[in-house]
Amino acid sequence: MEQTYQVAQASPAPPCTIVIFGASGDLARRKLVPALYNLRSCGGGMAPHDYAILGFARRPIAPDAFRAQMRDAVIKFSRLDLDDACWADFAARLDYLGGLDQPEAFDRLRVKLEDLEAAFHLPPNRIYYLSIPPEAVNETVARLDRAGLIAKPEAPHFTRVVVEKPIGHDLESARLTNRAILQHFAESQVFRIDHYLGKETVQNLLVLRFANTIFERMWGARNVDHVQITVAESEGVGSRAMYYEPAGALRDMVQNHMLQLLALLAMEPPVSLEAEAVGEAKLNLLRALRPIGPGDAATRVVRGRYSRGKVGGVEVPGYLNEKDIPSNSRTETFVALKAFVDNWRWAGVPFYLRTGKRMHARESLIHIQFKEVPRILFNRAGFLPANALTLRIQPDEGFSFGVLAKHPGPGVTISPVQMNLRYQSEFEGPVPDAYERLLLDVMAGDHTLFVTDSFVEQAWAFVQSILDQWATNPDLPLYEYPAGAMGPPAADHLIEADGRRWLIL
Repeated sequence: MEQTYQVAQASPAPPCTIVIFGASGDLARRKLVPALYNLRSCGGGMAPHDYAILGFARRPIAPDAFRAQMRDAVIKFSRLDLDDACWADFAARLDYLGGLDQPEAFDRLRVKLEDLEAAFHLPPNRIYYLSIPPEAVNETVARLDRAGLIAKPEAPHFTRVVVEKPIGHDLESARLTNRAILQHFAESQVFRIDHYLGKETVQNLLVLRFANTIFERMWGARNVDHVQITVAESEGVGSRAMYYEPAGALRDMVQNHMLQLLALLAMEPPVSLEAEAVGEAKLNLLRALRPIGPGDAATRVVRGRYSRGKVGGVEVPGYLNEKDIPSNSRTETFVALKAFVDNWRWAGVPFYLRTGKRMHARESLIHIQFKEVPRILFNRAGFLPANALTLRIQPDEGFSFGVLAKHPGPGVTISPVQMNLRYQSEFEGPVPDAYERLLLDVMAGDHTLFVTDSFVEQAWAFVQSILDQWATNPDLPLYEYPAGAMGPPAADHLIEADGRRWLIL
């Protein structure tokens, strides 16, 4: 058996009650309830033995009907097969309350929580998961406070709030939202969630960099030619038009997911693995990002929108033909940009980011391209491809390192070889869903994989200048690309103008 090294022990999750605000929505059905079921089913002792889950939404639903809906959701979306005995135990602790949009319902929520805690002998440890529109967050936390549902940080029992992205619509609204939350909660009680940070490959970035001397010594401008970060989605806007149309790809993906990946990838070593130290290292990286200054959006940013095409051999409509999308929409479904980190480690290294909907494949990855071998010895006679490290975030989590090797036999024939690791085949047991890990961390009070108010606002500051230039300069193009492509040709030109190419997915 191979040796393993326990560096940090995961904290146990104490008994608690989780209230899912917006429990009738897609996120609860597709992600949250299946994740909580999986934790209860196979948590290996990490999920609390004593717990309750309360769905809280606007429309009235009988608790038994809600349980039936969630059972169907677990069958459809859980990574585990539903076990009848496990479901019976889970469902017994699953309840529902309607009236989220009514101020007086928060008094009923208090009574309901007290009843659940009494029934299951639970302490008043409470987690409020706000799976609600961003514009509803401010009033919701205020109503919680008015109903006496927020304990002070120093209280013997905890109250925690989980806030989903996006936090705000722009820099100013993000500041207002953060300010409103912190009027009622202490920062230590707030968990701003980005599910990308719960993915194993993203978490493994810290280990890959700082536990392997070979990589950390190569990590920087001396050895790296450029970095690519791609988050490609094959699906379209679907039923999310009401959210996506006022948001677009820059707000939906770049401001949070992609800047999170960039920060973890390029940050300086934190002084420890404590949440505060990791958070400060990520924040300092964002502070070093070169701004997209006036006029730079025309040369360093490409925005696009998918038109009709084929994805997986199936004809799909263009964005303007999707349900509930106005015909005069200027919302982007694709963004590519070139970023620079102006510090000693990364000076001069371009970071190419691209994300979009209705692309050729659903794939998220980070590609670190190292510099070419000098044109001596084996490289004298012609071009040899440079080494590259590719981290696959989804769907096939793992990483590969491209090296060159000689073919057996006479003469010297060199070919690229991939040293490949797949989590599913290398390690025993299933890979937990990102929400499972993050929900456990909330229960345990671990902030390491969550973001601070400062990080959110610094990320908004970077994209705000792009938003401002798009808003004030109608001549900046919005390129069309057919569904099934990897974006518009202008995105290829962005990287090819520097003598480089996107990694082919």
